[in-house]
Amino acid sequence: MTLNQLIRSDIFTLRNAGDDTERAITVPFCCDLLSIAMSRAPSGCAWVTVMANMNTLAVASLSDAACVILAEGTCFDDAALAKAKTQGIAVFETGLPVFEAALKVHDLMGQTGQA
Repeated sequence: MTLNQLIRSDIFTLRNAGDDTERAITVPFCCDLLSIAMSRAPSGCAWVTVMANMNTLAVASLSDAACVILAEGTCFDDAALAKAKTQGIAVFETGLPVFEAALKVHDLMGQTGQA
């Protein structure tokens, strides 16, 4: 599944499309500990977290996440969102709990034949 397919699904609120909407999403990944995410997030993952700060963007960039999905109603402040745009990181928001948001990504990947 690509970022563009996730965007078109309208499951989450898109805050920034990132630089490459044709980028493949490899797997949903749930983690709120930045040190764990930095060492274990798979390249191309859709990272679902409640951590909405500048460090999240740094970890997303270092781990090569395809996108960040902020769950449970969390959102980046204006400065962090501007940084996401500058870095080309795709960002979504949702009121869903972390697990349910990741499950939505997993289910959509199955519908597109990529789970």
